[in-house]
Amino acid sequence: MSLSVEELVARARDGDARSVARMISLVENGAPSLPLLAATLAPYAGSAQVVGLTGSPGVGKSTTTNELIRSLRALDKKVGVLAVDPASPFTGGAILGDRIRMQEHTADPGVYIRSMSTRGQLGGLSAATPQAVRVLEGAGCDVILVETVGVGQAEVEVAALADTTLVLLAPGMGDAIQAVKAGILEIADVFVINKADRPGADNTYRDIQGMLALGERAAGEWRPQVVRAVAVKREGIDDILAAVDKHRQWLVDSGSLTGKREKRAAVEVEAIALGTLRARMGSFRGGTPLSALASRVAAGELDPYAAADELLKTL
Repeated sequence: MSLSVEELVARARDGDARSVARMISLVENGAPSLPLLAATLAPYAGSAQVVGLTGSPGVGKSTTTNELIRSLRALDKKVGVLAVDPASPFTGGAILGDRIRMQEHTADPGVYIRSMSTRGQLGGLSAATPQAVRVLEGAGCDVILVETVGVGQAEVEVAALADTTLVLLAPGMGDAIQAVKAGILEIADVFVINKADRPGADNTYRDIQGMLALGERAAGEWRPQVVRAVAVKREGIDDILAAVDKHRQWLVDSGSLTGKREKRAAVEVEAIALGTLRARMGSFRGGTPLSALASRVAAGELDPYAAADELLKTL
């Protein structure tokens, strides 16, 4: 059945999961109706608390997400989950398997879980993730959990998207030098040392605290919390939520929440504008002016900066 964008949004706000799914599909596929969908969802922007979870493969992001859902539902919060999986560089396919660890919540009308492929996007997220967050906000979610792919030392896009960023660590995944040089650790609002019942957990805790001690902070600036957890045993989950709530309160009290969301909006606007420019340039690859400029650059008749300036003038 064909539904208008307004009808999809109305049904989603009434709790229809299929309408939410259809809207996220419109976002992922870059449908022509996407600008209308964004305009319809705009009044609901900023209504949800967005929490990002990131960390290396195997640290327990999906298990922790599953337990956070359980605790948030106990508080009668409506929860949305976006679980991002990597896409194969060879086939382009993705397993989308993070939902397997969250099956117990699939029948809960207060939980919506969506797996998304990165579709080749770097940084740990999909290009469609920011707009998918807006869809879940429009659907009335109180808390949105965004789980990134298993990331390394520099995939930090989630920090621009989330109000609060959790960086999950596990014992035995590097020494103190790794802790100092890993850029991903700089984005953490809350550190979660998962699998804290394993040997080496105390060393990991001390390494993170030592790293935090090296940083200089102005008076009143947020100092990242360090929490121990064993998600598979449901231990430490309440401590994680308490740290998230504490950070949320700091954001509100310090006035940082508004600034953070304005930066998020700026990143979204820039990404959409650049995507539009790429689409326009792509249409020129079979003829002029891009192909002609490329030929001149390859022949040494024009430098790439001058060619770029000429291309921008045509756009």
